[in-house]
Amino acid sequence: MDKKKPKRYQQKRKLWYRNLKRVMKVRYKEPTFIYLGEKPTERSIILSNHVGTDAPLSLEIYADFPLRMWGTAEMNSGIVRLYKYQTKVYYHEKKHWNLHLARLFCLLASPLTNMFYKGLRLISTYRDVRLKGTLEESLRIIKEDRDNIVIFPEKSEAGYFDELTGFHAGFVMFGELCYKNGIDLPIFVSYFNKKELNYIFSKPMRYSTLKAQFKDRQEIADYLFQECNNLGKL
Repeated sequence: MDKKKPKRYQQKRKLWYRNLKRVMKVRYKEPTFIYLGEKPTERSIILSNHVGTDAPLSLEIYADFPLRMWGTAEMNSGIVRLYKYQTKVYYHEKKHWNLHLARLFCLLASPLTNMFYKGLRLISTYRDVRLKGTLEESLRIIKEDRDNIVIFPEKSEAGYFDELTGFHAGFVMFGELCYKNGIDLPIFVSYFNKKELNYIFSKPMRYSTLKAQFKDRQEIADYLFQECNNLGKL
C-alpha cells in the first residue's frame, strides 16, 4: 500500500487568511527548497533577500516550519500609511514605477495588502528607538511560541537586485538580546532565486560563533551579506 504524503505544516494563522493563501498560489508558485545543512525547525533567525514580494510570500505560503516575519512598520500601521508607503517608496523608489501609475494601482492594491498583512501577523520594525519594542516582541515569540524569525535585512533603498549591495545590522542586535537571555540562536542565510524558482538555505551558524569571530555587529552583517550573495551564485 502506498504511503500517505506527509501533511504540510500549517502556519499559525486564522482560517480566512489560510483560505486567502490558497488563492495566492495562482500567482506564487511553489519553489524548490534546498538545504545545505539541516532544515530550520524552531527558534532561529532566517535571513533572506527580498525580491519584492516574491521571497516573503513564497516563504509564508510554502515553508513547512513555523515563522514570523519582520517588516517595516509603514506596511503594518493602517491603510493610509500603507498607501503612502506603497506608492512612493515601494513601487516608485524601489520598483521604479511611474509615481502616478503607482498611486492609481495602489487604490486597488493597498486595501488588499492591508488585509494580507493583518493575517500575516507581521512584526513591525522601526528606524528609531521603537526598534526596542520590535526586539522585545521577537524575544517573546522565540521564548513562548518557539517560531523562527524571518528578517529581510538587505539595503534596498535603491531597489531590489539579484546581487545584494549590503545588509542592515538590526538583526545582530536581536541575536545579541537573545544571547543575553540565554538563547544562542542558529542563524540561517537564505536566497530566493526567482528565475530558477528555488530557495536555498545555508548551514546554520550559531550567534555565539559569529560574535567570537567578528569585532562588531556591522562585521557580522557584512559577512552574512556576502554569504547570501554566494548562495545566489550557486
